[in-house]
Amino acid sequence: MDEQEKLRILITDDSRLLRKKLREELEKLNCEVIEAINGKEAITFVLEQEPDGVILDIVMPVVGGIEALEFIREVAPDVPVVMLSSMGTPQKLMQCLKMGAIDFIHKPYTKEQIAKNVERIRKLKAKRKAKAVEANDN
Repeated sequence: MDEQEKLRILITDDSRLLRKKLREELEKLNCEVIEAINGKEAITFVLEQEPDGVILDIVMPVVGGIEALEFIREVAPDVPVVMLSSMGTPQKLMQCLKMGAIDFIHKPYTKEQIAKNVERIRKLKAKRKAKAVEANDN
């Protein structure tokens, strides 16, 4: 693997097993992982930890994924969010994409789906950095 900058990814899911499995996949893809167990924690971590991307389950206790996505879009509109759910209906998929999620992955996910989204997050981060440099040069 080439020397890529490590991405900071926030995983939000109430399943400890799923978070563990996702963490292992993401670490193989040169990601630093932050974990949250519900949408409320995710919102706090987005504000405090400034992740490069978020993987967000839809159905969780306290604050669900849709509500968390809505808040994240308001406070951190440039942070890519990938929605994850075993209960994904076409309506939920469209709702999440309209709200600004970059993808909607149905559980069980594949390694390829995770890798594809990590690459998308990496490219979006590079674009944000390039825009920031360009803005500073002007």
